[in-house]
Amino acid sequence: MDNYHLSPTSEGWELKKAGAERASKRAATKHELVNALADFFDGKTASVKIHKADGTIEEER
Repeated sequence: MDNYHLSPTSEGWELKKAGAERASKRAATKHELVNALADFFDGKTASVKIHKADGTIEEER
């Protein structure tokens, strides 16, 4: 199973696979990126850790 992190950046928010250098997906807001998760992970088995603006983990799906 792949592990992803949804984290804040200086330009907005990004979804990045653990160990990857580049983001898989970016968005201006956290809400926008969270709403895109279902489509992005359709047919995949993965875990995503959703971080707060301060970098701490808010939840894991």
